[in-house]
Amino acid sequence: MNIHKHERGTILLVDDAPDNLRMLHDALQEQGYLVLVSTDGQSALDSVQLMPPDIIVLDARMPGIDGFETCRRLKEGLNTRDIPVIFMTGLSDTEYIVQGFQAGGVDYVTKPVVIEELLARITTHMQRARLVTHTRAAIDSAGRAILAFDSNYAITWATPLAQRLVQSVVDVQDLLPIPIRQWLEAKDADPSFPLWHAGERLLFTRIEPGLLSIQRHAALAEPEALAKIFQLTAREAESLYWVALGKTNKEIGEILQISPRTVNKHLEHVFEKLGVETRTSAAALVLGRSSG
Repeated sequence: MNIHKHERGTILLVDDAPDNLRMLHDALQEQGYLVLVSTDGQSALDSVQLMPPDIIVLDARMPGIDGFETCRRLKEGLNTRDIPVIFMTGLSDTEYIVQGFQAGGVDYVTKPVVIEELLARITTHMQRARLVTHTRAAIDSAGRAILAFDSNYAITWATPLAQRLVQSVVDVQDLLPIPIRQWLEAKDADPSFPLWHAGERLLFTRIEPGLLSIQRHAALAEPEALAKIFQLTAREAESLYWVALGKTNKEIGEILQISPRTVNKHLEHVFEKLGVETRTSAAALVLGRSSG
């Protein structure tokens, strides 16, 4: 009796050779997997968007978009980069095996495929992927938005909540926003950095190298409200408002049509009244009040 497909998982087979595709499909389906098939790279990419599989078994050499390029494109997407890819290749040359790993593959098997070997590799990588997924889901269910990034500031993984928060502020290459990169590169930077976007503030906090947590805050209170909350003068409240939006003293001066030196004086009074010493601390305090 076949094990229920939700217990075994979903596999996407990608191969332009009908005979090989049919043989693998039947063997894997017999083991209780839900098996999807594609005969070229583009249809595989389309299929993954419609129904993400638990694992992909991908032929390395295909006409059009070959397996290597297909894998690279999968690894570029936040929603698809964590799907394990096992390459199939009839090529035993080391350079092609290395190319598969460089494209983002986790393993490879050589043709003709030995079903028992493929099943063992599928089981191993599917278990690892599910463990990672369950861990991230647990973090997300606890209300945590956490993401990891590499040395080039590209996001390598993110919890579902973190993905939702940053999807509108990252670029097409999934790079962290420039202000966040500058903050991370700065020496003696504050542990947290607030980023204003689309009517809300995202507060990024460094957990450890390569790992950030994110908190979302409601829209920032208007200067009039800040003046009442913190017992500030109108100019002090306006200066604090623009500090919370990440503006420099020069920029604030241009906005308010006063000198940067006057802005600095206003902020000295603001920091004293708020009991803080830095701009980031003042902004964080404002965000805390605004989100309440």
